[in-house]
Amino acid sequence: MVGTIGIFALPMRKDTECCAYVKRFIEGRVFSVLMISTISLNALCMVLQTNYDIRNYLFLIFEVVEVLFMSVYCFEFCIKLYVDPLGYWKNGYNLLNVVIIIILSVPFYMRKLFGRHYPYLNIGEGIQSLRILKLIPYSRGIRTLITALGQTICTVASVMTLLFLMMFIFAILGFCLFGSTDAGDLNNWGNLAVAFFTLFSLTTVDGWTDLQKDLDERGFTLSRAFTIFFILLGSFVFLSMFVGVMIIHTEDSIKKFEKELEDERHVAVLQEKQNILKKQQEEVSRLMQKGLVEGFKKTLRHSDPMVLEDFCTTLPFIDIYLSTLDNQDNTISKYIEIEDDLGLPKLRGKGKEGEHSRQRKSIERHW
Repeated sequence: MVGTIGIFALPMRKDTECCAYVKRFIEGRVFSVLMISTISLNALCMVLQTNYDIRNYLFLIFEVVEVLFMSVYCFEFCIKLYVDPLGYWKNGYNLLNVVIIIILSVPFYMRKLFGRHYPYLNIGEGIQSLRILKLIPYSRGIRTLITALGQTICTVASVMTLLFLMMFIFAILGFCLFGSTDAGDLNNWGNLAVAFFTLFSLTTVDGWTDLQKDLDERGFTLSRAFTIFFILLGSFVFLSMFVGVMIIHTEDSIKKFEKELEDERHVAVLQEKQNILKKQQEEVSRLMQKGLVEGFKKTLRHSDPMVLEDFCTTLPFIDIYLSTLDNQDNTISKYIEIEDDLGLPKLRGKGKEGEHSRQRKSIERHW
């Protein structure tokens, strides 16, 4: 089993530093601005080529620019594939880029294989407009909306299926009521396909008055009730339901997107605080290495005032406090020696030496 796993395991990369540098480059703002600018210029060139006078006059320039755009897109594909050869194919937006690169080469091969007068060459040139979709991976807001659309597929499919079933019922009913060969409206209700198209027009409420006028002229008394009932169901119920589902999922995706942005800002603030704290700790360590704290200890007196707010829990304070206790112990020891030599009464501070020692041991055990 180990040998089998080892066969399929990828070897360790020897260019980790270069790969990390390229990854930072493609994830940086400079690369994003470069690609967005390139795609925007490409879109502008496509707009100019829709004018035949400009297209014929600047034909050579457009050919050279097209090669440059193709080179930039291939360069983007190569460096992203270099950074993550396997993970690249797991991203849907990367697959979209590959499809667009293939589409870009379609007109070139069509001209080479079938000539410039191939009747379907205009289709290959028309689908070049899909290259504008390369902007999607570089716009987080657009990706959020696409995610919302993807989440609504199942719900929207259910709504559309229900709408299709309703249209099927009304298409059969309309064909039977208004599609007779004698005095029926054969142009709008003559067969099932035409009836479906007519119902679609009623669903969008586009030209329904003209359709109803044709039925009124032929004397169909039930036509108005049929039209009103279908418009109420198809337009006001099902289409409103469809729009409502889209709005709900879009709002949910926007809220998630805003929460992600807020979390990212919070993480950035915490990281900045950590960097500031790290710099402060390095500064304190550097000062301690220079001997400033030791010099401060030597000048410390028992009567010196000290601000203890936000300081009494730091390591420099603990170190200084322990040194102060040592100085107090030494002072009390000297007092005791003087008392013994002169035979004076014992001072009240005699028991403080042991108390200070106990405090020192307690602090050292805690820290």
